Amino acid sequence: MGFSSQGWGGTLRRVGVLAVSVAALLAAGLVQAQSGPVRLMVGFPPGGGTDAIARTLADKLKDQLGMPVVVENKAGAGGQLAAQALKAAAPDGLTLFLSHDHTISILPQVVKNPGYDSAKDFVPVAGFATFVNALAVSGGTPAKSVNDYVAWVKAQGAGKGTVGVPAPASTPEFLVKVIGQKYRLDLQSAPYRGSAPMMADMLGNQIAAGTGSVPDFIENHKAGKIRVVAVLGGARQAILPDVPTFAELGLAGFEDLPYYGIFAPAGTPKATVDKFSDALAKVLTQPDVKERLTAMGLTVGFMDQATLAKREQAYTKVWAKLIKDSGFVAQ
Repeated sequence: MGFSSQGWGGTLRRVGVLAVSVAALLAAGLVQAQSGPVRLMVGFPPGGGTDAIARTLADKLKDQLGMPVVVENKAGAGGQLAAQALKAAAPDGLTLFLSHDHTISILPQVVKNPGYDSAKDFVPVAGFATFVNALAVSGGTPAKSVNDYVAWVKAQGAGKGTVGVPAPASTPEFLVKVIGQKYRLDLQSAPYRGSAPMMADMLGNQIAAGTGSVPDFIENHKAGKIRVVAVLGGARQAILPDVPTFAELGLAGFEDLPYYGIFAPAGTPKATVDKFSDALAKVLTQPDVKERLTAMGLTVGFMDQATLAKREQAYTKVWAKLIKDSGFVAQ
């Protein structure tokens, strides 16, 4: 079968247009995104607050994106392993990282060689909430307030006590140090690999107190298994109206609220980032999602790429001063 010169030229033109279209889609990261599930990495074990948040969002994001979104727990070193994996991932729209402030803003300042640079290796996709950290006591202690806990520690061990933290060199660990200084207690941090194992020890009365995010504590607090006795931030939390802030108790300096966001590898095309950002914005408008996240202790609010980037930079700056003033030396 032969081709006329006109027919052959038309075929070439059509092929050329198709090639350009495919190239454009590849540049946008859209063709690859259709070829497999999106990995939404979490730097902590299953069962903790961050894991529950990720699974809530992943379930809804898959409907908006029209493709599977699979939560992958890559626990270890306060999210450091997941962050390193994000850096190494191809910028093809198939790998995202859901994280809070610790891994993005704080950890790179307290670890000498974290294996990533948040500003250079990651692209902010969108933020979706702020939250506060808190001090909670286990059911095995009689304490119902911070003052009760201080008195109990002094009575039990001459002012010596151990407080669980979900990750080393984190906001909760710095909080333990500040609480000890304020109340003249010899408090030692006990770092865990995430909030879930810390909570297990608190529920088993293996450890008398723990610091972490409100989402880590709220379910067991509501069940009466532990007691949140104080929260950070500039105002009491609607979900914990009877729990005072540390500022009310005379411990200031932790009013700037940490955040949750989603990040992609550097080099991810803007079209791909926009696609995920738009999908998250739509998910957050769904009443059941907002209700679920609020019940976990989050203040839900969408932050686009630029807003999340500014918040990350501002929070990093705040913590640079706090870390310097504390005398902490990068390990």
